Amino acid sequence: MRKLLGATLLVAVASCRASDLNITNPNTATVSGASADPTALQLFATGLLADQRSTRSGFITNAGVLGRESYTFTPQEGRNVTHPLLGISIGGVTKLDPSGFATGPWGGEYGALRDIFNFKNNIAASATLTAAQKASSLGFAQTLEALMVFEIVQTHDTLGAIVEVKDDPAKLSPFVSRDSAYKFILGTLDAAATNLAAGGAAFPFTLHTGFAGFNTPTTFAQFNRALKAKAAAHYATSGGGAAAWQSSLTALSASFLNAGATSRAAFDVGVYDPYAPAPDTPNPLTQATNTNLYAHMSFQSDVQLKADGKPDDRYAAKIRAGLPSRTGPSTTDGPTTGSSTLGFSNWPTTSSAIPLIRNEELILIRAEARLGTGDKAGAIADLNTVRQNSGNLPASTLTAASSTDDILTGILYEKRYSLMMEGDRWIDMRRYGRLSQLPLDIASGPNKNFVAKVNPIPQGECLVRVGATGDLLGPNGQNNCAP
Repeated sequence: MRKLLGATLLVAVASCRASDLNITNPNTATVSGASADPTALQLFATGLLADQRSTRSGFITNAGVLGRESYTFTPQEGRNVTHPLLGISIGGVTKLDPSGFATGPWGGEYGALRDIFNFKNNIAASATLTAAQKASSLGFAQTLEALMVFEIVQTHDTLGAIVEVKDDPAKLSPFVSRDSAYKFILGTLDAAATNLAAGGAAFPFTLHTGFAGFNTPTTFAQFNRALKAKAAAHYATSGGGAAAWQSSLTALSASFLNAGATSRAAFDVGVYDPYAPAPDTPNPLTQATNTNLYAHMSFQSDVQLKADGKPDDRYAAKIRAGLPSRTGPSTTDGPTTGSSTLGFSNWPTTSSAIPLIRNEELILIRAEARLGTGDKAGAIADLNTVRQNSGNLPASTLTAASSTDDILTGILYEKRYSLMMEGDRWIDMRRYGRLSQLPLDIASGPNKNFVAKVNPIPQGECLVRVGATGDLLGPNGQNNCAP
């Protein structure tokens, strides 16, 4: 039997050709292989949405801590509190530690951008997709591409961003200025909208449930325009000026904005990241399992009251009181925070979805854009739509005779409570030069007035660029990785 088996093996080996032994590694996908596989496009699209979802909770947590919305109280790891709020002194200037716990969004977004790059190459190489299917797929990918760069610019602001993805991932792309990054974002969203308009009736893949109502090229384009409206509003306060405000208003008119919304359901229409228990990804921010996430006590002290003397409905719906008191660790500068007994009720279960953008935000973006273009009455009308119907508060006492600054204060209050822990407050306060109005959480010492303006470029990004001429330079020629 052993001799027979040996003979059989010899015959089998002798009959093999060298080419038969050249087997494709299933763990190393290629564009040509994927473009010929009818199931690959769905896997690619699902992967891009998973990439995007994986960045969302980190973006919110980072912006929440820096914007004095939340704390991450981990008793075993005090740096989750001290690094964002205390900073370190570099060259006599207090900044966030580029190797610490507050480096913020970066790696996840750029990992997603690499996957988007590969997805677009797969679309271009496909011999099976129709022209309309290629257009819709490209519009989908470009929208996510712009969203990832937008997250980087929101968190890094004047440090700029890297917007080019090269064929060779080992080759570095340079930083571009904030202005150039915003132009890239807005241009990419517009290119996506053009492709979506030529995309036919359906995508050649299925989107997840968070895109319910926005899962065809036509309806997805409304999501695209919502992102354009937000990005243009941010650009308006970062050098884009009046033209950017008008661009925001134009995009809003083509989005899913429902300015007449009066119900919670109407305010909450939008695009979401869905979550579910394992084997899917559970919501990482839910109070059901995340016992380290606390709300800033200023939500309680600053909330406005309804006619019956009770707090703003948004506060009542989103803030959970009575948690075990926690406080930050003591440092040489004293305690890093006061204690908090507040948590969040935004996400009650591990299956709670997290919004990417909702109608309520679009109404408030329109209030900003109207104010930015001099339409004070329109801005007040929009903030009152949200204030009265979402917060159940009395109408604002603001009028067209009120100062622009006072009306902006009114808009920012509505945004603070409507968009609680959706990643906006820190960024909004920086955009309008109001970071100094955020509560301070350091008891004493030289860093007691520190409020971070930007996330630093992570040290790891800087280390791979050592000796790469020009690749460290950001706007105005500054070295973004310099100590």
